[in-house]
Amino acid sequence: MNKLYYSINFNIVRLVALAWLLLLLAACGNRSNTNAGLVNDPIFQTDPALKKITEEIGNSPKDATLFYKRGKMLHRMQLDSLALRDFRMASSIDTGKAEYYSAVGDLLFENKDLSGSVPWIQKAIAKNPNDPKARLKIAKVFLYIAKFPNAFEQINIVLRANPYEPEGYFLKGMIYKNMKDTARAISSFQTALSVAPEYRDAIIQLGLLYSDKKDPIALKYLDNAYNIDSTDVFPLFARGVYYQMKGDYELAKEEFHHCILRNNHYVDAYFRMGVIYMNQDSVQKAFRQYDIATKIDYLNPTAYYNRGVCNERMDSIKNAIADYRKALQLDSTYKSPKEALESLEARRKKQG
Repeated sequence: MNKLYYSINFNIVRLVALAWLLLLLAACGNRSNTNAGLVNDPIFQTDPALKKITEEIGNSPKDATLFYKRGKMLHRMQLDSLALRDFRMASSIDTGKAEYYSAVGDLLFENKDLSGSVPWIQKAIAKNPNDPKARLKIAKVFLYIAKFPNAFEQINIVLRANPYEPEGYFLKGMIYKNMKDTARAISSFQTALSVAPEYRDAIIQLGLLYSDKKDPIALKYLDNAYNIDSTDVFPLFARGVYYQMKGDYELAKEEFHHCILRNNHYVDAYFRMGVIYMNQDSVQKAFRQYDIATKIDYLNPTAYYNRGVCNERMDSIKNAIADYRKALQLDSTYKSPKEALESLEARRKKQG
C-alpha cells in the first residue's frame, strides 16, 4: 500500500515537473520569438540607418536608448505600429525615463487613441513633473475635448518654467482660435514666432486666420510656410482657398493646379477645382475632377455624390443613380445622395 502510494506520488511529481519544464521551454520560445521579431523583421533591412541600429539592438537588447532611437526613426518613416512597440520596449527596460512614456502617449494621441494616450502621459508626468512634453500633450488632449481651462493650466505650468517654449504659445493660439477669439489667437501665434521664427505650424495658422479675414498678408505667411518645408503642399492648397473665397477663381485654379503638380494625390484640391468649375457651369470639367477624386480616395462618399450630381446635370441618369447608391453604400447616414435618389425616383414616376 505504502509502496503504491509513494510510487503514485513520485509519478505525479515527475509529471508536474515535466509539465513545468515544458511550460518554461514554451515561454522561452515565445520570448525568443518576440525578441527575434524585434531584430529580424524584414522592414528593418530596408534602410541603412535602420539596419545599423537594429544590429546594435541585437548586440545590446537591454539598451533602452537604442529602442527609443529606433522608435523615433520608425515614426518618421510612418511605421507607427513598429515605433509604438519600440517605445513600449524602451519604457519596459528603463522604467525611470519620462520621455519613453511620453513617446508612447504622443504616438497614441497622434493616432486618435485619446483614452489610450492619457495613462502613458500621466505616467510621464509622475516620473518627471517638470516634463514639458508630457504636460503639453495633456494640454492637447484637453484642447481636443474642449476643456480649455484645464489646457491653459497645463500650458501655464510649462511657460512658468520656460517662457521660451514656443509650443506653449502655439497651443494657447489654438485654444483662442477654438474660442473664436481671433485677436488673441493671432497674438499667441505671433508670440510663438518671436520665440521660434520658423515655427511652421504657427506660420500656417496665421496664414489661415488672415485668409479668413481676406487679408493679403495671408499669402506671405503661406509662402513662408511652404519655403520652410516644400514637401507639404498644404500652404499651396490654402493659397487656392484664399483666392477662391475672394472670388478670384482663375488664380484659385492656378494654385490648386500647382498643388496637384507637386502632389497628385491631394484630393481636396480636386474637390475645390470641381466646385469652381460647377460655379462656372463647366460641368464636364467638374466631372473630371470628381472622377479623379473617386480613384484617389475610393472610399470617400462625397466624391461619388459630387460625381453623381455632375452625371445628373449631364442627363446621365443611370450613372448618377449608380454614384448616389455608391455614396450611400459608403455612408448610409449621408442625406444628400439619399435625397437625390428620392428626387430621381419621383421624377421617373411622374414621367412614367
